[in-house]
Amino acid sequence: MDNVDIIEMKAYVPAKDFELAKRFYQDLGFNVRWSSDSLACMAYGESVFLLQNFYVEDHANNFMMHLWVKDADAWWVRIEQSNLSEKYDIKLGEPADRPWGMRDFTLVDPSGVLWRIGHEINLL
Repeated sequence: MDNVDIIEMKAYVPAKDFELAKRFYQDLGFNVRWSSDSLACMAYGESVFLLQNFYVEDHANNFMMHLWVKDADAWWVRIEQSNLSEKYDIKLGEPADRPWGMRDFTLVDPSGVLWRIGHEINLL
């Protein structure tokens, strides 16, 4: 089945203000691998998504990304200390343990996209 293996999967994340969104994600820690007028490849290590110069409010407000990290609390502290909430007028939730075995927090980007940033916890 080598010819049908998946090599990579990327989400297309909408951006209301494309340049503002690129700056936001760079401040969050992502790098721009490449960019055009309509699309930017945003990378954090080997994790990648495509930021698109496309916005429909209903779509963006119902779009969710899940970022799995080693330590959600460390990510939350870094985001909180960087004042991204004030700089970009975004919503940042508090970390909490979830009944499905994850500790996470929410972040809503400048376009309304909801991110859940979390790590696994042992519920036993």
